[in-house]
Amino acid sequence: MINEPVVDRLVEKLGTPENPASRYALCVVVAKRARQIIDQEQSQGIHELPGGVKEIALACQEIASGKMTMTKD
Repeated sequence: MINEPVVDRLVEKLGTPENPASRYALCVVVAKRARQIIDQEQSQGIHELPGGVKEIALACQEIASGKMTMTKD
């Protein structure tokens, strides 16, 4: 289970005041980003991320740092 960053903080970071995010939206965005990271690893022949970081944890860290945002289609 991922304890850091905190889920509530991730939900806040993911959404905007005009377009708030939900926990469900967080799940979808994290899963899609984790799949992208896995696909990139496979295309580059990488079997593990440096430091043993999992793809889902990396996606959560990207949201927490502000590298990713959510847009509605």
